[in-house]
Amino acid sequence: MNKIKIGDQLAIQCYKHNGSVHQAWDEAVLLEEHKEYLVFGNNKTMVTEASGDKWKTREPAIMYFFKHEWFNIIVQLKKTGITYYCNIATPFIIEEGTIKYIDYDLDLRIFPTGEFKILDKLEYEYHKRQMHYGPILDTVIHSGLDRLITLYRNKSIIFDKQKNLQFYEIYKKLTQK
Repeated sequence: MNKIKIGDQLAIQCYKHNGSVHQAWDEAVLLEEHKEYLVFGNNKTMVTEASGDKWKTREPAIMYFFKHEWFNIIVQLKKTGITYYCNIATPFIIEEGTIKYIDYDLDLRIFPTGEFKILDKLEYEYHKRQMHYGPILDTVIHSGLDRLITLYRNKSIIFDKQKNLQFYEIYKKLTQK
């Protein structure tokens, strides 16, 4: 795993299927490494869109990037409660201090109430046609979404409020924020 260690700060680049950069974040601090995923944190980090527009995130986030799963999870620590924003995406790679993955449009948003909603179905269908995803990729993407929903319904530790708040405390100590 590219010899990264707890406390290292990486960048994040999100690509589309055609290889174009979709978004980039300038901060992801490694908080913990597990056999199946890495946990990162950031707060008020700069995001650059493909258009060149820039904005800063509004709240702290804990991010799970998986080595073999077709999704990643952003735990948004909002004042109104924890919201999970889950991207259906390829497993990540790390190159030159940057976490990289391909985003496949479909998202799962889990609200503080516990309800969830699948987002961006039309965008997915559009890009599927435009970028020629193919039937095997389509199956893998939908399997990733199904697996993600199953993990949530089975109360995976990834969706544990207290665990994610503990990660935020680790992030603050590592960054002295």
